[in-house]
Amino acid sequence: MPPTGRDTEGSVAFLMKVAELLHSYGTPAFRLERVLLKVASDLGIEASFLSTPTAVIASVGEAPRRVVHLIRSDSGEVDLGKLVEFDETMDRVRDRELTPREGLERLEAIAGRGSRYPAAVGALAFAAASAGAAVFFHGGPLEVLATLLLSLVTYLLARLSPGGHDAVGLFEPLAAFTTASLAAAGAFWFGIDARIVTLAGLIVLVPGLTLTVGFIELATRHLVSGMARLAGAGAVFLTLLFGVALGWRVVALIAGFEGGIATAFLPPRTTSELTAGWVWAAVLTAPFAFAIVLEARRSEFGVIFLASVLGYLAARFGADRLGGDLGPFLGALVVGLVANAYARLADRPALVPLTPGIFMLVPGSLGFRSLTSFLDADAAAGTEWAFRTGLVAVSLVGGLLLSNLILPPRRVL
Repeated sequence: MPPTGRDTEGSVAFLMKVAELLHSYGTPAFRLERVLLKVASDLGIEASFLSTPTAVIASVGEAPRRVVHLIRSDSGEVDLGKLVEFDETMDRVRDRELTPREGLERLEAIAGRGSRYPAAVGALAFAAASAGAAVFFHGGPLEVLATLLLSLVTYLLARLSPGGHDAVGLFEPLAAFTTASLAAAGAFWFGIDARIVTLAGLIVLVPGLTLTVGFIELATRHLVSGMARLAGAGAVFLTLLFGVALGWRVVALIAGFEGGIATAFLPPRTTSELTAGWVWAAVLTAPFAFAIVLEARRSEFGVIFLASVLGYLAARFGADRLGGDLGPFLGALVVGLVANAYARLADRPALVPLTPGIFMLVPGSLGFRSLTSFLDADAAAGTEWAFRTGLVAVSLVGGLLLSNLILPPRRVL
């Protein structure tokens, strides 16, 4: 029932700001459209929405006075802390604790804040996530150390990269070139495995999460957004590959190596893997690293840790029983159940534990390995890795959809 004496103009402005901000901070289409429909219903506004990765189209009002709004907004970096604060503001407007105009001001204030963590903390989290990936990829002590250092270089590049439309799409190939060339140089000087170091150093940039979200959107019949997101993920994969290929080729030419690009940097020794204790240390620290990278609030670290570790353990168990390609199904199922239980009990968005938990399971590294195999003219291996990438992504989608069926979250975000 529409509230009496409502400020229609202020309500519409609040609704459009919600659409803009939730979209710009990484809310998938299948959640965003449902959130906007609920907010519109709470405000007594008749509306319909179409979300894509680069825009939101909103139709507001009844015919013949329907007004169409186009919000052009690139889907940016995920900020879980701001998403929770946006959600809290929407609840307060719904409960009439704030007017729509007051809610609008609060949304703008939240969006205007910078990172909730100092740059040094962000750099350490970025480095820890990358170093953990090097452990998961069976690197040795030198590979982990090299990844740690190169990820700090990547973070510094991200901080120094210019903004604006002219610089769009330049950071990924630049970071890939820098990481790959330094890793290749390390392979010649110190005998490290440049493939492991390159992939681990770029792991935060590899669009595995985007790929998985794209498949979820397709599975939930958001076809426009899903196809666009998959195309965007493919473009990022290719720009990263270009930077890596250029970096490896430059170092290979300087060193006088005439063979294939990827095989040029096989280590001259057998890489000594770290012990199982280091693997578990990476498992236990990675959730906190991803939580900081994704700007989660400290109060949510506990549930993020729980979802991530249980999801990883379930994926390992599933890999032993179902195989490495289908094992992530169990991991995604457990992450989804924990996230939905959190949403029901804490009355907060399930995205908070869900996003970091899935981040540890996404198949981005497989997709990257597929492209590097093609780069070295190994079509058979490239095709195999590409197939496994798709299978793992679909396994994750199946686990998440089943978790929503078993335990609905009762919240849209």
